[in-house]
Amino acid sequence: MKKTGTGLGLAIVVLVWCGGMLLSGTSSATMDLQKKAKAAGFPATDCMYCHTEKMPKKGSAVENDRGKWLVAEKGKRQAKEVDPAWLKDYPGEKK
Repeated sequence: MKKTGTGLGLAIVVLVWCGGMLLSGTSSATMDLQKKAKAAGFPATDCMYCHTEKMPKKGSAVENDRGKWLVAEKGKRQAKEVDPAWLKDYPGEKK
């Protein structure tokens, strides 16, 4: 004899998990990050400030050197997300 409640419960758990995976991007850049970088005085006029594409697609974005550095800093600092204020420490533009 099969229990129908078990199948329904499993289906709900799977749907909630899938929804959570779709909504919680990995380490995706957002317009909010760009606005914070601009407010901090950095010339972040578009996504290409940290990416290689004007409009990177979520999950397939490719970072340029600055973006790769920010992702590495996120790992070093064990942060949940990238903080544009770290750009003041970016060594690539020092003269």
